[in-house]
Amino acid sequence: MDIAIESEDSRHMAFALSKSRAGFANLLRRFAMNHVPTFAIDKVVFYENSSSLFDEYLAHRIGLVPLKWASGYKPDEEVVFTLEASGPMNVTSAQLQSTSDKVKVATEKIPLLKLMTEQNLRLEAKALQGVGRKHARWQAGLVSYEMSGDKFGFKVESFMQMGPRDMLGRAADLLEEKCEELESDLSALAKGAKKKKKED
Repeated sequence: MDIAIESEDSRHMAFALSKSRAGFANLLRRFAMNHVPTFAIDKVVFYENSSSLFDEYLAHRIGLVPLKWASGYKPDEEVVFTLEASGPMNVTSAQLQSTSDKVKVATEKIPLLKLMTEQNLRLEAKALQGVGRKHARWQAGLVSYEMSGDKFGFKVESFMQMGPRDMLGRAADLLEEKCEELESDLSALAKGAKKKKKED
């Protein structure tokens, strides 16, 4: 298996995979999009919302704001964000303030809503770890490929939680772990079958 990087920046990567099979290429693509854990806002509690947007609509929009985080968090650990704003102003992801200096919004430029005069917004949001197969809010990015002869031309786009190289590296690590688990399970199954055959 050979990999040749064709282009790369903080959010995009293109590379060619050769001496491999379509099954592996598709498996890598699916793991990168659906199995790499990320942080995302999952629950929002509104204490005040006199804007023109319903709570549910705004909560969905906030949940799609990408978050960056440092390693060391347990899978079920929560991080709280707060937001307080009064109009007139344009509210962006910059107003989402984290209670942890290790988990923050990936970019402060995402527009959330516009508050008019005397409109207020006050909320608390909880971020949890999850994976893309559960909901798009946890998806780390998009991965696609096209076949050309015996090569697979990959294109990777990060949603800013991590770089494209990091996303692929984590997907490869997870894929290796799953293969080791499968190998262990098959080995245990084979041993069990041999033991039963001897008893019979």
